[in-house]
Amino acid sequence: MIFCMMFRIAVNSNYQYRNEDKTLDKYIETPLTEEKVAGLKAGDFVYLSGIIYTARDAAHKRIYEAMRKNEPIPLELKDNVIYYLGPSPAREGQVIGSAGPTTSSRMDKYTPLLLENGLKGMIGKGRRSQEVIDSMYQNHAVYFAAIGGVGALLSKCIKKAKVIAYEDLGTEAIRKLEVENLPVIVVIDQNKKNMYDKK
Repeated sequence: MIFCMMFRIAVNSNYQYRNEDKTLDKYIETPLTEEKVAGLKAGDFVYLSGIIYTARDAAHKRIYEAMRKNEPIPLELKDNVIYYLGPSPAREGQVIGSAGPTTSSRMDKYTPLLLENGLKGMIGKGRRSQEVIDSMYQNHAVYFAAIGGVGALLSKCIKKAKVIAYEDLGTEAIRKLEVENLPVIVVIDQNKKNMYDKK
């Protein structure tokens, strides 16, 4: 309950937006299908559960280059969600370390190709390029923001974490996460409605 209150306060502070309509709270289970994406609107508070994957810029670069060469990639993109996350090392007894988002624009160069191949959701922070927004519209995808500065609390929503690829990248290796009620907000929906434009 305290976490949910902090989430709302942080969102209102970051986006100058008040959500007093509890019908905007959405509980979503992955996979994130096109039908589920269609039901999400900018400003919705979402509690995400199920399997998602982590990847930052170094991993995106490798995925992008492999796809351009028609080589296999280490995760299925269709109906999946990627969290732009490079967690800190886990302490003893923890599943994962601090799990706050990284700046999403670092992935903009690579994102349209991933969207064209089925990626439906991205979690990060900050604005996206117009090219990414246009590709989201064309491919029916959504961009979520996770609130920065509360990485230790976000990590409590991660129940399992396993490195599945690019272990040599250390914290930027691709991880498969099992999450439960991970709090995010829809900041850009599939119809190009953009919360950052409200500032």
